Amino acid sequence: MAHKHEYRVDLTWKEDRKGEVSSPELSDIIETATPPDFPKGIPNIWSPEHFLVAAVESCLMTTFLAIAENSKLEFVSFKSQAIGKLDKVDGKFQMTEIILKPVLEISNVNNAERAKRILEKSEKACLISNSIKSKIILEPEIKIASVEV
Repeated sequence: MAHKHEYRVDLTWKEDRKGEVSSPELSDIIETATPPDFPKGIPNIWSPEHFLVAAVESCLMTTFLAIAENSKLEFVSFKSQAIGKLDKVDGKFQMTEIILKPVLEISNVNNAERAKRILEKSEKACLISNSIKSKIILEPEIKIASVEV
């Protein structure tokens, strides 16, 4: 695998505080706008703040999937919730912390500690988390799947 990669993203302003994000590498176009917390913000549309939090959260998942596969960790499901906290620091807004709350369901109770360690390792290895200055807080939950007879 090469050490350098490029990911192209295009943005087109449409109207008001709204635009569209696309990539020649992808088929979807995503509407984006100023969040409603700011003047002239628009509700119910993905904002740069949502994209940043989603980038960290989805990186945790994809990194976990790779490490779990390499570690031969079997799991039933992976879900996550992430909360980005925006605050003013030295007169400028910045995402000060992102709380990641992955919920990993496994079938073997004996793998619970190992599963937690793999989630922690995944967060530390996440290239997006390593590329930003926000504090990343991991609050993993391991659930044991109930076996139906």
